[in-house]
Amino acid sequence: MTQAYALVGGLGLDRLELVDWPVKPTPEGCVRVAVEAVSLNRRDLLLVEGKYAPRLRLPAIPCSDAAGRVEEVGPGCTRFGPGDRVVAHMFPGWLSGSPTSEALRTALGGPLGHGTLRTDLVLPEAALLAVPAFLTASEAATLPCAGLTAWSAVAKFGAVGTGHSVLVQGTGGVSIFALQFAKLRGATVVATSSTRSKLTRLSQMGADAVVDYRSDANWAETARRLVGGAFDLVIDVVGDLDTSIRLVRPGGMVAVIGVLAGTTAEIPLPLVVMRQVALQGVTCGSLQDFRDALTTMAAAELHPVISDVFPFARAREAFEAMREGQHFGKIVVEVS
Repeated sequence: MTQAYALVGGLGLDRLELVDWPVKPTPEGCVRVAVEAVSLNRRDLLLVEGKYAPRLRLPAIPCSDAAGRVEEVGPGCTRFGPGDRVVAHMFPGWLSGSPTSEALRTALGGPLGHGTLRTDLVLPEAALLAVPAFLTASEAATLPCAGLTAWSAVAKFGAVGTGHSVLVQGTGGVSIFALQFAKLRGATVVATSSTRSKLTRLSQMGADAVVDYRSDANWAETARRLVGGAFDLVIDVVGDLDTSIRLVRPGGMVAVIGVLAGTTAEIPLPLVVMRQVALQGVTCGSLQDFRDALTTMAAAELHPVISDVFPFARAREAFEAMREGQHFGKIVVEVS
C-alpha cells in the first residue's frame, strides 16, 4: 500500500483524507515514481471544493503536478532507471502538436484520472521528463501546470520578444512565471497587484512598472499609458475579458487562462472583430512544449518562485493557503 490524499466520502476540503492506497504492479512502458514534491494550482482547490467537477467519481486523488525519483521501471522502459529525477507531464496522452479530446481526457487530477497527491505514482515513461540539475524537486513540481501554461502563453502563442509589451495580473503561479519568461525574452512587463509588499516584490523581480488595481480606480488606463497606449499581450488569469480586450493593441492577443472572476464573461465583440484581437485559451501544453520550456529554463538557470512549503502531513493547510490567496508564486507540498 501507498499513501494518498483522497476525497472519499464527498466533496469539500474537510472530506480530503489521508488514506492507504493499493499498489499495483508497474505495467509495461510505465515507471513508478517516489513522489518528492507536489505543487497546487487553483484548479486543484476547485476540484476539492466541488466547483471544477461537481459530479466527480469518488474516491478521487487531487493535484496534477509532481516531481520525484524513479523507483521502478516496467518492461520495455529504456529512458529512465532507478534513482533518476523526473517531473510528470500533466497530460500523459498529449505528447506533441495540438490537443485532442482524447489527450485532454488523460489529465492528472481531473474528472477522469487520479492525481499526484500521494507518495507513489505510476505513469507512462513517455510522460516524464528529466529534472534539470539546477532545480530542486519542489521547484520542478511547480512547472507542469503553471510554468508550462505561462510558457505557452508567452513564448508559443504570444511569440513575445524584444520590443513587445506584456501585462500580467496578480502574483499567482502563472502570472509570476509569465513575468519571468517575458523578461527573459526581452519584453516590457507591467504587473498588477493590490498589495504594496507584492508590488515591491514584482518590481524587484524585474517588472518594468507595477499598478495597484485596488487603490487606482482607473488602473487599466494607467497601465496603458505606461506602455504608450496598449499591450501586445495580456495574461488574463481573472476572466475579465472586457478589460483585457480594451488593453491590447489592434492585432494583439489576450491569453485566457483563469476564471477568478467567474465562469462566464461579457465580450465587446465589435472591438474584437474590428481590431482583430486574438483570444487564445491556454491549457498547459504538450510534452514537447514542456521540453522546450525546460530547455530554456536550464539555459538561463531560471528558478521558479515558491511562496509556501508544507509537509505532506499538513497538505490540507496548503489548500487553505491557496484559498486565502495571499501567496506570491507557487504553493508546494513536500512528500518526502
